[in-house]
Amino acid sequence: MDWSTISRARERIAQEQGTTYKDWGGRLPVALVYPNSYHIGMSNLGVHVVYSLFNQFPDVVCERVFREKEDDVPVSLESQRPLRDFAVLAFSLSYELDYLNLVAMLRQSAIPIAADARDERYPLLIAGGPCVMANPEPLAAILDVCAIGEGEVIVPTLVDALTQPGALSRAELLRHLATVPGLYVPRSYHLRDEAGRLASITPTNGVPYPVSRQWLRDLDDQPAHSVILTADTQFGDMYLLEVSRGCGRGCHFCLAGVTYAPVRHRSLDVLLAVAREGLRHRDKLGLIGASLSDYPHVEKLAQDLRGMGARISVASLRVDPLPDALLEALADSGSRTVTIAPEAGSERLRRKIRKGISTADILGAVERLARYDFPQLKLYFMLGLPTEEESDVHEIVELLRAVRERYNRQITVNITPFVPKAHTPFQREAMAPRKVLEDRLDLVRGGLRPLNVETVAYSPRWAEVQGVLARGDRQVSEALVALDGTSMSAWRRALRATGIKADSYLRQWPTNAMLPWSTIASRACEGKPSRELVSQAMP
Repeated sequence: MDWSTISRARERIAQEQGTTYKDWGGRLPVALVYPNSYHIGMSNLGVHVVYSLFNQFPDVVCERVFREKEDDVPVSLESQRPLRDFAVLAFSLSYELDYLNLVAMLRQSAIPIAADARDERYPLLIAGGPCVMANPEPLAAILDVCAIGEGEVIVPTLVDALTQPGALSRAELLRHLATVPGLYVPRSYHLRDEAGRLASITPTNGVPYPVSRQWLRDLDDQPAHSVILTADTQFGDMYLLEVSRGCGRGCHFCLAGVTYAPVRHRSLDVLLAVAREGLRHRDKLGLIGASLSDYPHVEKLAQDLRGMGARISVASLRVDPLPDALLEALADSGSRTVTIAPEAGSERLRRKIRKGISTADILGAVERLARYDFPQLKLYFMLGLPTEEESDVHEIVELLRAVRERYNRQITVNITPFVPKAHTPFQREAMAPRKVLEDRLDLVRGGLRPLNVETVAYSPRWAEVQGVLARGDRQVSEALVALDGTSMSAWRRALRATGIKADSYLRQWPTNAMLPWSTIASRACEGKPSRELVSQAMP
């Protein structure tokens, strides 16, 4: 570790408000690791919440670690200690591609990648986040423990288990953790393959099967808001507060609707109390929720916040409903960009994915947004959705042609390839071949160029990597153990070294095939393995 790494960490933390500093003496040291940049990680409200949850315990010291420069040895911000100094590494994983960064950070820290190569000399590796909650198997050979549930429920039980008096060996501790609700210890489950497919799952030592996701029943019990304020994030000028969690719309592609079910709302009184505290630090409030306009009191909330002098911001809006009070508050707050997500160009395909909006809904929303004169409109679409045909792609262009007629300011279209996710109704669907995705992306770009519409597209090549990781099994975790680097070429070398064919994870999965993530039960399953859920949920 060189002085420049320490110096950068100290400069970073000097710009923060709300940082927690604790003496390490007699405390359990936990590194909260977000395997991506500080700028991205500190824009994630979950990082703030989990940091606060760990540090509320007097016998725990929690410090943050991010991946800044590729060649730097990772150190914590608060004390600039390397990862090996900590007893626990708690990884927060929001995106599958950050698995590659996780492996790189362990290599840079001289920590063995494989769980069975680590003994008491090394930290315990734990990870949570939506992708881990859905399918922990791609990390099964690396992690000691996977957190299946929301931090407000998981962290207290985890800390209680880790701080019990009496010395336990690593094996004894893991056997104990495997019995704690919401903690999945991969080594406590034997997964047997036959002919390249999962054939059976056998829990050992009487551990639960499947592991049930834990969730916070009453959001008012644990308000979620910004804890550390810094200008060096995407939302540096605002104070974030979570309005609701989960989404009841049931879009068939959506992971958030499953991993954060059921839909829960915070009470108006609690939100306003949090807002008053936030306004002591920032004059802009960032309202967080998967479907914010579905909040039962959204118009009253917007009006009351504006009455308190707050400017407000939201990540995206549904086109139906689209409350006038919310639009007025956004316009009065000086919001420069509004975002909507039609997802597909044709009404047929939107019905297939259960988006629940018509072309008339979209164009009506655009007309209303145009009246408020927001400088930029963003629209999100996916390519490669199940049953998509070239005509559906042409309809994206035709829809944008109609949008352009109604909106004369800047328009940006974000396009991402469809990636099937565990526990969703589309979990067995195939990814479209890369060549098909690239050709259809070219079609959209070419069609939108004369309309003076900016197109931002996610790489189909990296979407394939994401697809393998999203539906990966323990073979994929062995590839991650072999991974040496975060480039596309490093990924391909790791697949070759372990004999893995990416196509076997990207194709359509048979309805009778057992799923790697059958070890996990979402609330929608009510304790039943995922293979039973999907037969009930598919249209």
